[in-house]
Amino acid sequence: MKKWLVQHLKILAALLCLAAPAAAQTSAPVPAAPPDNASAPYDGELQRLAEILGSLQYLRTICGAKEGQKWRAEMQALIDAEAPSGERRRRIVARFNSGYRGFEQTYRTCTPAADLAIRRYLDEGAKIAREVTARYAN
Repeated sequence: MKKWLVQHLKILAALLCLAAPAAAQTSAPVPAAPPDNASAPYDGELQRLAEILGSLQYLRTICGAKEGQKWRAEMQALIDAEAPSGERRRRIVARFNSGYRGFEQTYRTCTPAADLAIRRYLDEGAKIAREVTARYAN
């Protein structure tokens, strides 16, 4: 795993932990597409993290967080650090967009359920970032 990706994942884990209080994780991660020859062993986790970042970009905005494009910028930083190409890049970006659009279709305003989803995604994203860093960093 690239050193700057490891550093970014550590920073992302810290950001996710600081963004909201801890909440119990109850939803199972969406399975990632099967890996191809150009895949990294952590692509499933990276794709799930991309989906979470897309979800957070939409949900935090409608719930009044004055963060601008914070989560989109975090996604771009991950893409820049990992530098995926071709189909691998397409899958990662598609998962971010899927997370964003999925909540965009469901929520027009902030609700208690949206707040709960935010807390759960912050926790899950932090967990993924920590686990990928711990498992694949040298």
